[in-house]
Amino acid sequence: MGGIFDPTLLRPAAPHGANVAERAQLPPSLAISTVIFALTPDRARGEASQGRPTLWIPLVRRVKEPFKGQWALPGGPLTSTESLEDAARRNLKETTGLAPEYLEQLYAFGGLNRSSRPDRGSQRVVSIVYWALVRPTEAELLGAGEATGNVAWHRADSAGADKDGADTAGSGDGGLAFDHRDIVDYALWRLRSKLEYAQIAYHFLGETFTLAQLREVYEAILAKPLDPANFRRQLKGMAEIEPTEHVLEGGRHRPPRLYRYTGARGAIDTTTAPPLLGSAPEALSAQRPRPAPQPRPVSTPSDLTASTRSTP
Repeated sequence: MGGIFDPTLLRPAAPHGANVAERAQLPPSLAISTVIFALTPDRARGEASQGRPTLWIPLVRRVKEPFKGQWALPGGPLTSTESLEDAARRNLKETTGLAPEYLEQLYAFGGLNRSSRPDRGSQRVVSIVYWALVRPTEAELLGAGEATGNVAWHRADSAGADKDGADTAGSGDGGLAFDHRDIVDYALWRLRSKLEYAQIAYHFLGETFTLAQLREVYEAILAKPLDPANFRRQLKGMAEIEPTEHVLEGGRHRPPRLYRYTGARGAIDTTTAPPLLGSAPEALSAQRPRPAPQPRPVSTPSDLTASTRSTP
């Protein structure tokens, strides 16, 4: 894993003896962060459930002010010789070992006071945020970093809070530093809004899967149960999911048939990709958790960061 990333290293140096007003006039600095979604059973995290998958994200603990000791989204630097996508992929590889197929730009966050210290003339920070989807086997690659105590998996719907829902970071914004709770909520809304496309569920599963496993992906992301019979009916005639000649062995009952996804693997082009379940049925009409601006992408896909890296 890489060392601690200090976003101030990317900023123009303030003149010697610069006052608060002069520091505040520096050009905005650019940071790159990523929301990485993975499905992990609650029981693997020591929580009471029947082992059904739930949605998790990795967070890093900040090791310096502002928000020292609090949880934040991982982030990394952008050099002057690489594109946003190249920087994102490099940071992912160097800091987590992950190379997920699905990497997509989420939004640019640039609130005037999001760097948190306007009273001290802090330089404005603009974050280009990406989101990624990884399978459980890929997510296990992050496990080694948890030994440091500065990186950990959190439930996406309660990131930064303890098991009783208490704010463990003390930031007053869902337990996360800066505006990262709003960023996570926005990423959740984007994920749910694209869930009608088979490509999304595929990136949480292996090469083959049962229809029950596919349904559990939808239930985990939507945080609600779905009727198995209705779900199966809506899948009929879906060209991008086809049955294989194999079944899932090892169960107590009749082994279920395995299916595979046959469509595109990268980020979704909504102008050409057919929806999995038709025109957004009621089960997929998820509401955005918190108000957020309408997305206007700045460039292209992807980024994460190191076990102790984070940026505003």
